[in-house]
Amino acid sequence: MTTADADATTSPGPVVVAEAVAVRQGGRELLREVTLDVRRGRVLVLRGPSGAGKSTLLRCLNGLVWPDAGVVRLDGADLRSLPAPAVRRRVALVSQTPVMLPGTVADNLAYGLASPGPDRLTRAAAAAALPSALLDRDAAELSGGERARVAIARALTRDPEVLLLDEPTAALDADAAATITTTVRALADTGLAVVVATHDDTLAAAIADEVATLPTGGRGAG
Repeated sequence: MTTADADATTSPGPVVVAEAVAVRQGGRELLREVTLDVRRGRVLVLRGPSGAGKSTLLRCLNGLVWPDAGVVRLDGADLRSLPAPAVRRRVALVSQTPVMLPGTVADNLAYGLASPGPDRLTRAAAAAALPSALLDRDAAELSGGERARVAIARALTRDPEVLLLDEPTAALDADAAATITTTVRALADTGLAVVVATHDDTLAAAIADEVATLPTGGRGAG
C-alpha cells in the first residue's frame, strides 16, 4: 500500500488505525495486509482495482468483518474489545446502495434513535445538504442523489467520529455527484474523520487529503 499527501506533523492523531489487516475466506484472499491511519478532520480516499478489497476494508474498520490477520484499533483500543453497538455508532458506514426504510425521510433519519428530536434530525439533514423540506417526503419517492444524502444524514444523527463511505457517487448524475463531493469535504472540515472508497477520479481529486492504494491481488468486493 502507498499513501500520498500525508502530513503526520500537522494533522491530528489517528482515531482509527489498521495494522497489517488481511481477510481470507474459503481459501481466497479478500484483503491483503493493509496498514493505514484514519485522522480527524481529513479525508482518506481508498483506491484500487475492483476486487482489491476496498469494501471489505471499510467493513473491517467498523467491525462488520473481523480480519484474519492484523488488528483494527479505535482510539488505541482493539475493536474486538469494544461493544459492537458503540463501535457502529462511533464509526458509521454508508453502503454503496443505500436502503430506504418504509416511511418518510424523517422516519429514516430517526430509525434506531432513542430520542430523535426534530432539531437533531434537522441538523443531520443540513450537514448532509438535505433540504429540510424533504423530511416529510416518502423516502420511496427520492432520487438516487437524495437517497445518498439521506443515508449520510442517517449516519450523522448518531454523531459518529468516523464516516465510512462506499462509492458514494456511484450511478449518480453529475449534479448529484457534485453535491456529495461538496458535502464530504465540508464534513471533514468540521473535524469528522472520513474514509471514501471510490473509483471516481473527480471525487478523489476534489476531496482527498490522503490517498491509500490497496495492493493488488485481493479478490474481495470493491
